[in-house]
Amino acid sequence: MALTPQQAILELGDAFYDPVHAAGFPETRLRFRNDRAAAEVGLAGLSDDQWIAHFGRFKPLPGGLQQPLALRYHGHQFRVYNPEIGDGRGFLFAQMTDDRGRLMDLGTKGSGQTPWSRFGDGRLTLKGGVREILATEMLEALGVETSRTFSLIETGEELHRGDEPSPTRSAVLVRLSHGHIRIGTFQRLAYAQDLDNLRKLTGYVLRHYYGEEAGDDAPQRLLGHVASRTARMAARFMAAGFVHGVLNSDNINVTGESFDYGPWRFAPSWDPGFTAAYFDQQGLYAFGRQPEAIYWDVMQLASSLRLIAEEDPLIEAMKGFPETFQQEVASAMLWRLGVVPLGPEHDRGLVGAIERVLVETGAPIDRFFFDAFGGKLPASYGEPFADLRARLAGYTPRKARDHPYWSDAAPCSMLIDEVEAIWAAIAHADVWTHLEAKVAAIRRMGEALA
Repeated sequence: MALTPQQAILELGDAFYDPVHAAGFPETRLRFRNDRAAAEVGLAGLSDDQWIAHFGRFKPLPGGLQQPLALRYHGHQFRVYNPEIGDGRGFLFAQMTDDRGRLMDLGTKGSGQTPWSRFGDGRLTLKGGVREILATEMLEALGVETSRTFSLIETGEELHRGDEPSPTRSAVLVRLSHGHIRIGTFQRLAYAQDLDNLRKLTGYVLRHYYGEEAGDDAPQRLLGHVASRTARMAARFMAAGFVHGVLNSDNINVTGESFDYGPWRFAPSWDPGFTAAYFDQQGLYAFGRQPEAIYWDVMQLASSLRLIAEEDPLIEAMKGFPETFQQEVASAMLWRLGVVPLGPEHDRGLVGAIERVLVETGAPIDRFFFDAFGGKLPASYGEPFADLRARLAGYTPRKARDHPYWSDAAPCSMLIDEVEAIWAAIAHADVWTHLEAKVAAIRRMGEALA
C-alpha cells in the first residue's frame, strides 16, 4: 500500500504537546528495520539511506508532521502520583493509516531531550533497544496486541547507567503503535481541572480509535471501551506468560495495546509472584497481579472522567472489566493451546485446571503449551495432569500440527538467559546474527500458531 500520512494529533492543539527537535547523533548505523510492519503503512520501499534519514535523522515524512511533538501527560508510578512527567526521551514523529484503516503513530525512544526530560539525557541504551525488539516480536507471535519495534539505529554515543555495565552503547528506537494516548494523558487534564480539553481528548479518542462520535454519554462509552481493551491485554499477558514490569498509568494505552518495554520478563513457570523489575520489591506488578494492576489503572481513568460525567454510568462501565477478563483469558489460553472453545463453563474449567497443575508441578510454560498444542498431552505428562487430560478430551484442535515448528526438539522461548546471551554477542563481538536468527525463529513460531 502507499503511505497515507495523517496529522490528526494537531486537532488537539498545543495544550497537549511541545514541538521539539531530535538530537544530532554522531553516527547512524541501521541495526534493525521491520519491513513487515513497514509494508502495513506504506514504507517498505524505502532504501536504507532513506530509512536512516527519516528514522535516525528524523527528516519529516512526505505529508506528515513537520516537527516532532513531545506529548504531555502525568501518571501514577507504583501507585504514587507524579505530575512532572511526559515524553522525556521520545516524541511523536509521524501519523499514518495502516492497511486495516487504523490511525497509527510512529513514536521514538532515545531521540533526545525534551521539556520533560528533567535530569535525564534523553537517550536509550542499545541493549534497551535490542530488548524491545525481542519483547515485541515475541508478544506479537503469541497473540498479544503490542506496539511494534519499527526501527533501531545505533547512534555512536557512550552512555552511563547505574543499572548496567557502563559506558554502554546508545541507540534510537522507533515504534509503530495504535496511538500514544495514555491514561496519564487524561489524568494530567483532570489534575489541572481542564474540563474543556478533557472533553476534547475524549472526543478525539472516540473518533480516531473507536470510530464513534462524541455525545453526552461519551465519557462512559470511552471508559467501557478502555476497560474492555485493557482486560483483553491483561488476559493475553497471562496466556503468554509475560510480565511487563511497570504497569503504571502512564504506561497504559487507551487502545489497550501493550507498549513501553523496560524490565520485562517471560515467566519460566506459572509463578504468580514472579516479578520482572528488581525495584518491584513488593511485587505490585508480579505476574499474577497484573490484571489487578491494570484494573486499578483503569479506575484512575474513571476518576479523571468523573469531572465530566456522572458517577453511576462510569461505575457501570467499569463493571465489564472482570467479566471481559475471564472471557478473554479463556480465549487466549485456548488459542495458545490450539483447541476450539466449547463454551464458557467448560473453557473456564479448563483454564482453572491448567493454572492449578502448572503451579503444582512447576512445569515450564512454553514447554507445556508446545507439547499440548492441539489438545493432546504426551504420555510423559503423568498423574498430576490426569484431570487436565480428561478435560482436554472433549476439545477438538483448531489447527493441525503440520507446521515444521511442531517437529522441533524444543519450543521457541524468550527467557532472560536467552536475552542476555543475544546481547552479550552484540556487546562483546558486535555479532548480530543471533538476534536475527531469534527474530526469524519467533516469526516462524507465530506462523505455526496463527
